[in-house]
Amino acid sequence: MRKTLLLGVALGAIALSAPASAELKFKPGEDARFTWSNFDDLKKVDLKGETLTIFGPWRGEDEALARSVLDYFSEATGAEVKYSSSENYEQQIVIDTQAGSPPNIAILPQPGLIQDLASKGLLSPLDDAAANFVKENYGAGQSWVDLGTFKDKEGKPGFYGFPFKADLKSLVWYVPENFEEAGYEVPKTWEELQALTDKIVADGGVPWCIGLGSGGATGWPATDWVEDIMLRTQSPETYDKWTKNEIPFNDPAVVGALDVFAKIATNDKYVDGGKAAVAATDFRDSPKGMFAVPPKCYMHRQASFISSFFPEGTKLGEDADFFYLPPMAAKPELGNPVLGGGTLFTITKDSKAARAFIDFLKMPLAHEVWMAQSGFLTPLKTANNKAYGNEALKKQGDILVNASTFRFDGSDLMPGKIGAGAFWTGMIDLVGGKAPADVAGDIQKSWDAIK
Repeated sequence: MRKTLLLGVALGAIALSAPASAELKFKPGEDARFTWSNFDDLKKVDLKGETLTIFGPWRGEDEALARSVLDYFSEATGAEVKYSSSENYEQQIVIDTQAGSPPNIAILPQPGLIQDLASKGLLSPLDDAAANFVKENYGAGQSWVDLGTFKDKEGKPGFYGFPFKADLKSLVWYVPENFEEAGYEVPKTWEELQALTDKIVADGGVPWCIGLGSGGATGWPATDWVEDIMLRTQSPETYDKWTKNEIPFNDPAVVGALDVFAKIATNDKYVDGGKAAVAATDFRDSPKGMFAVPPKCYMHRQASFISSFFPEGTKLGEDADFFYLPPMAAKPELGNPVLGGGTLFTITKDSKAARAFIDFLKMPLAHEVWMAQSGFLTPLKTANNKAYGNEALKKQGDILVNASTFRFDGSDLMPGKIGAGAFWTGMIDLVGGKAPADVAGDIQKSWDAIK
């Protein structure tokens, strides 16, 4: 994901092998949170002498966490697992597949890149059983099947991307002590959220902390707002058409979502520092107002990673907490939509080990090992949610499992000149006071100009 990568630390290429005698992070059979029967079943798969090559986006600490999962596959089956990554992994996987030297498995968070590889015949489709498994066992299962479905050389759709690690964006952060002292309750619907916003203003407070500053990427936090609003006001099909330019950016559905956000972000009473501060405040600094005494703002809508920028020593669940950005009661047919991202596992060089590995990803154990550590969420309903390493992760995992619709970040699905260009700058114009219809028209003109 482009936005996620902006936050990352670039590291060099990594290539490590997992011997069949790898030391496992959690000893089989000793912790009741894990589905150890999966490990016993995995032992029945004999892959001795087989090598499985995996190429993915995870480096540094995430790479070590991923390896802790791969170790179980290697230990049980006897396969040698070789994982590698690169700071330019998107470009590298294209080079490797086109050169005829791909890994067995490529892990990618960009649906557009996967579609490109599939359309060139560089991916092996997964079987119908894999798609059916995801549909039946994942929260918002059909959404994940759709996200993993791409067209081949002949334009025929097939299931190519098996979802594993998910990211969650539809969150509102708050300080429980502030809510308790003011007598505020967590809203369950968008209408209750609006009522709470107005109640905070009536009490003399400021409801929202919003900051769009991010250097050359200034504006991106507002795109997440608009995407979440689109999912709460329009059907998933309309959202999909929007991200593909099958309806224009200045369609009333999109202009309406821009207008909802503008009425929050440009209201001096609604945002910390007033509307003039929204574009000028760095997104990493924007939640700090919640921790001031008295609070400068009460709520902050942002993805799960934002807690990294809370004051040092902040304890999640105590000093800060979150709730699911609620759906609109007036739109019950839209259920509980969730905005986020995720990684999809694809087969770029078919083999017995590659197919066995995809089957391994269906096992709760493959998820629970990472769940018990850090930075991992899964929509797999059969994984034991008690395996999560802390209560915050468990709550976020429950949101994913109970979602009715899941959609990738819309700006990441759009062409770079739009999703990481005109959309960002358009959000700055919007909070600067430009009319939503005019902003949408400008973005559409940029899209029309792409040849």
